[in-house]
Amino acid sequence: MQKKQLYNFRWDKARRAFLAKNPLCVMCQAHHLIHPATVVDHIIPHRLRFAQTTEEVTAAQKRFWDEKNWQPLCVQHHNTTKQRMEKGNKGYGCDENGIPNHPNSHWYQGKK
Repeated sequence: MQKKQLYNFRWDKARRAFLAKNPLCVMCQAHHLIHPATVVDHIIPHRLRFAQTTEEVTAAQKRFWDEKNWQPLCVQHHNTTKQRMEKGNKGYGCDENGIPNHPNSHWYQGKK
């Protein structure tokens, strides 16, 4: 099945317009930091490259172009935190007492 390349002139135009309206990284803002966003991230990954059927391709394209599924991120958050989240990790960090949030942290080894 032939799939159109999505990261093209149309995407670049939409991306630039979105970043003009949403210039700051939302993950930085969540940590009370201000950094410019340079990446438009798909909150729910579109997974077009894995789509096999016409229905899957259509759904993936819909997710790709749905602005409600976009968020502005800095490169750092897109390439680290967001990638870990997509691979099943809900993000690293710790609670207010400094205890790691990640259940597989060395902190929890042998404490069951």
